Amino acid sequence: MMRTLLCIGTGYSAQALARRLLPEGWRVIGTTRSAEKARVLAAEGIEPLIWPGYGPLPALAEASHLLISVAPGPEGEPVLAALGAQIAAQASRFDWVGYLSTTGVYGDHQGGWVDEGTPLMPSTERGRQRQRAEAAWAAIPGLPLHIFRLAGIYGPGRGPFAKVRAGTARRIVKPGQVFSRVHAEDIAQVLAASIARPNPGAIYNVCDDDPAPPEAVIAHAAELLGLPLPPAEDFATAEMTPMARSFYAESKRVRNDRIKRELGVTLIYPDYRAGLAALLAEEQDD
Repeated sequence: MMRTLLCIGTGYSAQALARRLLPEGWRVIGTTRSAEKARVLAAEGIEPLIWPGYGPLPALAEASHLLISVAPGPEGEPVLAALGAQIAAQASRFDWVGYLSTTGVYGDHQGGWVDEGTPLMPSTERGRQRQRAEAAWAAIPGLPLHIFRLAGIYGPGRGPFAKVRAGTARRIVKPGQVFSRVHAEDIAQVLAASIARPNPGAIYNVCDDDPAPPEAVIAHAAELLGLPLPPAEDFATAEMTPMARSFYAESKRVRNDRIKRELGVTLIYPDYRAGLAALLAEEQDD
């Protein structure tokens, strides 16, 4: 039987996983909201489905594996609202189900370390929505669910170089502020490793080894480009949108021991220096 992955929400991380699985003979089906995005997915070898559309997803019956990559909103978890009954009815038929969440569910730890056993105390509404969504998925009996709490994602097309070159990059300095981050290729390899070693009920933090202040990442990008360091701006007085400011509401260091111990993962990009160097090399090759 052909292994078939259905991605509900085929965004940046899901596409990275598809690029890893397709050469191994997988069939990958991916939902998207737009015809334009459907053409992009098709060009990558992913079978696109425009959804939400009419009625339930027929592809659910064809999928051996299921990846949920849709963000919840104020009204709750949209995939469960639309497809919850259909998924629950065939829960035990899936070989593996993955839900992409966020390390934002841990809340603010003032730079302290968190792991998968840390109590969830999200301090933003986005984090609380994710916490509720995780619980809703976990409540489906018999579903072989795996939860992946992703740190800040970067990768091709999502690095700091364009802003540094354009002179629009900002070094916002908030003393004690650190973020964990992860390269998209490492997300893909963690998901693939979990698919190869299913452990229903497992929760994994997906991040690199080096939580770092955001201004350090911008500074290193400028250094790699040989461009002037963007001026430092004090967080307290910097002009920022409410959304941008909310990202600084939490500071924590995220442990990733479990992906190494249980899934045998060796990170491709263990820190932002390795990741940025690779991104720059890829740009120069292109």
